[in-house]
Amino acid sequence: MTDLETLAARFEEDRHHLREVAHRLLGSVHDADDAVQAAWLKVSRRGIAEVTNPTGWFTTVTAHECLDRLRERKRRAEVLGADEHVPAAVAPAADEQVAMAESVGRALLVVLDRLSPAQRVAFVLHDAFAMPFDDIAALLDRTPAATKKLASRARERVRGATGAARPTAEHLAVARAFVAASQEGDLDALLEILDPDVVRRVDRVLVGGHIPVELRGAREFVEESKMFAATARGGEVAVLDGAAGIVVAPAGHLKSLLRLDIRDGRIHVIDIIGDPRRLASVEVTLAD
Repeated sequence: MTDLETLAARFEEDRHHLREVAHRLLGSVHDADDAVQAAWLKVSRRGIAEVTNPTGWFTTVTAHECLDRLRERKRRAEVLGADEHVPAAVAPAADEQVAMAESVGRALLVVLDRLSPAQRVAFVLHDAFAMPFDDIAALLDRTPAATKKLASRARERVRGATGAARPTAEHLAVARAFVAASQEGDLDALLEILDPDVVRRVDRVLVGGHIPVELRGAREFVEESKMFAATARGGEVAVLDGAAGIVVAPAGHLKSLLRLDIRDGRIHVIDIIGDPRRLASVEVTLAD
């Protein structure tokens, strides 16, 4: 076996790990595969003759490739304008993309997409993959202290700042029951958690002209929900501006947010947000 073949075999041992790193950093299976392949090309040219920790080296090269792609994505967003959303360049949603998004968490992928490239790299590599801050600092060309601050700020964006408003356990339970009933098509369970006079509002960008932007009544909403069963499968409970809500992010890419006005154990208002500017204005953090 040649040196290159030995190196290729060693890289293949870590490919699954590297794909997981790249997927968390980029949010797309397609982009993750591209980044890992680009990392392999760089590794194959340099080799690992003087590398004591091949897995660490492969991870660093892959993360650096992802960082470059995140920065390019941010530059494109700035060219389009701050209010424009630049999605990851993904292939049409496939089973693997959906499965990986579910394994990581759709809401987490949405929140990660709102971090700066440096924050995302610092947080993911340290909190998800236990990479030492000294190594991350070298990758980002920052001091370890500055890198720790990046990860700390990212952590607050992901989990919410200490002392920030949080929904009650009861409200989160109602939101989870709403998601479960919607995904399972359990219309009776939906009726149990909706106020009889619930109001559903939706941004016109999300629905056709034949659907009203405002609907009133639990039974009317339940009947309408049959049309959106597939969309509901991309939902996950999250905290929206300090209250219980729902992120709808098929394959981890944000499509809409549902604000829920919950009182006395029932949902009174469902505000479905899809307008890009409104989506960008909502603070999203994890429910757990």
